This record gives sequence, C-alpha cells and structure tokens, in this order.
Amino acid sequence: MLFFLSVLALSALLDPPISPPVVFRYRVALISHVPGPIKTLFPSLAHYAPLSTFEAQANAGLNSHNFDIEANIRDGDSRAGLDERGTQEVLEIMRREGVNFDEARLIRQNQIFRANGIDPSGMPLDAKAITRL
Repeated sequence: MLFFLSVLALSALLDPPISPPVVFRYRVALISHVPGPIKTLFPSLAHYAPLSTFEAQANAGLNSHNFDIEANIRDGDSRAGLDERGTQEVLEIMRREGVNFDEARLIRQNQIFRANGIDPSGMPLDAKAITRL
C-alpha cells in the first residue's frame, strides 16, 4: 500500500504529471534515480533486483534449437523467465567450460543427479533401490 502511495506522490510531483500505471511500468528504471536518503526510508528498494525475462535470457545466450526461449517470446509467454539460480549456474558453466547452452544444461543436470545419488542415465546409485519387479 505504501508503495502505491509513493508512486502516486511521485507522479503528482512530476511536471507534466505522469499517470501511476506509467510509473509502475518503468519502476525499475526509476528506482535507480531515487536518491540514497529516500531509499533508506524504504529498505525493500535497496535490495530490489528485477527478475530476468525470457527476452533477457535469450539475449544472454540461453537459447538453442532444443530449448527455444524465442518461441516463448513469440507466443507471448507471460512467465517471468527461467529459474534465476539455475540460469546463473548454466552461465557460469558456459563461461568456465567453454561449452554451448545445451552442453552446459547437461553438465548442470548431471551435477544435480550426482548430488542426489543418481547416475547420468537416471538410475539410482543406491544398492537397495528397487529398479525391477
């Protein structure tokens, strides 16, 4: 509620006045111009980081024939984008290993499998696991 009141107050101070929906739409760009003393009054503004979108992730190279983010963009997908932590891990693998997006996803998935006791084929490594009846 306080956020919306501050947006309304900000729009009233601007000349010419800007409607609150316009301020809300461009809040990411506007927050960077808010002075430091005002940001300290709103602790949530200090730690605000926008979620990446499919478009930003496609521009970062997180796209391939097998994993087509651009199709989601064309179809007007309203989701925020890929998992932030997973995105950062894949980008780090791509940078460190010098591999493409698909290979980095496979490396990350195999790391997750290994951490959970699963071999790359998907079979459990636990000797007590029942895999056939």
